[in-house]
Amino acid sequence: MWMSTVARSALPALQRSTSLTRQALRACRRLGPTAAPLPPCLISLHLRGRHTLESASLPASRHLVRHVRALDDDRQMEVEWEDGGHSLYPFTWLRDNCQCPLCTLQSAQARALLLTDLDIHTGVDVVEVTNDNKVSIVWPDQHISVFDAEWLKKRCFSPAARQAMQEELFLNRRYYWDSTLRIPSADFDEVLRDDKAALTWLLALRRVGMVYLKGAPAEQGQVARLAERIGYLRLTFYGHTWQVQDKPMANNVAYTSGKLSLHTDYPALHFAPGVQFLHCINQAKEGGESEVVDGFHMAEQLQREDPEAFQTLTSLRVDFTDTGTDYCDFMLQSKNCIIDVDADGQVVKINYNNATRDSVLDLPVHQVQPFYRALKAYVDIMNRPENVVTYRMEPGDIVTFDNWRLLHGRKSYISRLERLRHLEGCYLDWDEVMSRLRILRKAVHEDL
Repeated sequence: MWMSTVARSALPALQRSTSLTRQALRACRRLGPTAAPLPPCLISLHLRGRHTLESASLPASRHLVRHVRALDDDRQMEVEWEDGGHSLYPFTWLRDNCQCPLCTLQSAQARALLLTDLDIHTGVDVVEVTNDNKVSIVWPDQHISVFDAEWLKKRCFSPAARQAMQEELFLNRRYYWDSTLRIPSADFDEVLRDDKAALTWLLALRRVGMVYLKGAPAEQGQVARLAERIGYLRLTFYGHTWQVQDKPMANNVAYTSGKLSLHTDYPALHFAPGVQFLHCINQAKEGGESEVVDGFHMAEQLQREDPEAFQTLTSLRVDFTDTGTDYCDFMLQSKNCIIDVDADGQVVKINYNNATRDSVLDLPVHQVQPFYRALKAYVDIMNRPENVVTYRMEPGDIVTFDNWRLLHGRKSYISRLERLRHLEGCYLDWDEVMSRLRILRKAVHEDL
């Protein structure tokens, strides 16, 4: 059964669209103070926006069309809804997205209409509302398109509708956190067999960035079983799965017993794996505690405290390298910003591993010192005790986390032959994780 109050609260929001925050968050407790007025169960989580874990997966209420008309001068169709709202749809977009069998391959939900056959200056002959609340358009060539009202409403071009649609598709809102985080936890077997449990796990993974799974057998192969619940393993130069152990002539600093500083995995790749699983098969007798920080939250703090450093780390691309032999031989080289931001300036990815940061630094000499100053400022924020969550994995524990967002590390440990520390890991990409999340969300919603 679910052990996390964050996870336990998620499913009811799929069933009820009213009183979401109150009902979905009621179970949370044991949380610390915060500066912002948040619901009680999120006081220890630094939340951007007031949304439950499920806010983007809620069924919409039925929308009725009151009136529709063609605005020929603007080449747009206006829909007036029963609730008084209005939506505008360009003629070209409507013709491009005709849902009839000639224009859309229904079995693949893919566009069959060729762009070469699309008149981007088309007008319309007739627009009307049908008796079953659909919108019908007759085009100048007498082709007829019929659009479902719900389909149109979700694709409204207003800023609010576009934002809501993007949130439903990508679940981009995050719960930011610090050392007071109570890591969401779940039962390994339940996630494997129950769609609702798997959905809640992936939603928490997306929103919080980290979920603990308990009760896996303490033997190799469990991360592969968990990955198959989603899709497939990401193959890298370290194999489909890899064994984190103290090894002679180690080809990675993780394969030693020394301390690992906070890092993301694989910035030496231009497209680093998005999600990581780590399964504890055997823990060291002494030491080996894991550490983790919310890299997005730390970047937000950096931007607030030191805007110049933030600008430096989001604009300068630096070199990473990784060379050796494992699954096969490899000689990797990449160029990445330490902090990636999107067109709106929102942080979307952290690329930082001190061990594989290259001695090659492709910067003008006058930018070298500012880069070091900025990087040191970011690392110092990450290492503040109030920002670091420390936990100890025990045999059978699996930690699943967002490798684009979280930076993880490990304290040094004492390696003994009679009790060798052993973790098995694997990677997945966010594309496949989000695909499974959407499939589970649809399946669970249809079962309710």
